[in-house]
Amino acid sequence: MTSRKFLITGTDTGVGKSTVGCALGFAFRARGLRVGVMKPAETGCEERGGILEPSDARALMLACGSTLPIDLVCPYRYRSRLAPPAAAERDNLPPPDIERITRCFREISDASDVALVEGVGGIAVPIKWGYDYADLAAAMDLTVIVVVGNRLGCLNVAVLTLGYAQKRGLRIAGWLLNDTEPAVTPAAITNAASLTKMTAAPCLGTMRYKEPLAKSVIDRLLA
Repeated sequence: MTSRKFLITGTDTGVGKSTVGCALGFAFRARGLRVGVMKPAETGCEERGGILEPSDARALMLACGSTLPIDLVCPYRYRSRLAPPAAAERDNLPPPDIERITRCFREISDASDVALVEGVGGIAVPIKWGYDYADLAAAMDLTVIVVVGNRLGCLNVAVLTLGYAQKRGLRIAGWLLNDTEPAVTPAAITNAASLTKMTAAPCLGTMRYKEPLAKSVIDRLLA
């Protein structure tokens, strides 16, 4: 059984969860660890050859060298770029089933030293109506990594996301600032110091725009 199981969530869409997830998967693999990845539900999938292709899940698999079946890694896929239950309704497809997701994850994690689960949007986004990613993290015993887009306006959503995870009693590995654009702004320079003063959750570091993940981030996660 894996000793490290993480939920990679974000403060919003477009903050770089997949970028961070791929970087973590690659870095763990480079340390000789068996890395399992999962994207329980992916929305906004394009249809190719009659199959809905989950680009985020495929990227995670490529980064960590996973050869598992895509239906195990990403059991629920939808065309509509919406929260999973809304996408299921709009696409006229079955909504995510938590028992199936849990079975898939158990199979992945049992064959891994580290397991990474990437969510959709933020931690309060429903994976099915009445059941959000915080519920999933609790059910699958996942430690939370919060990806924060390093830009103006991130402080409020970061504090709210971390506060919600804490209120739900989840283990929090920490928050990671991710540069979503190359421009170096005053906010990007000062956000780390500001968040450190605003929350007791650990800072894992900053991932610079199109640069490798710092070794210190992996060290903190494996400590």
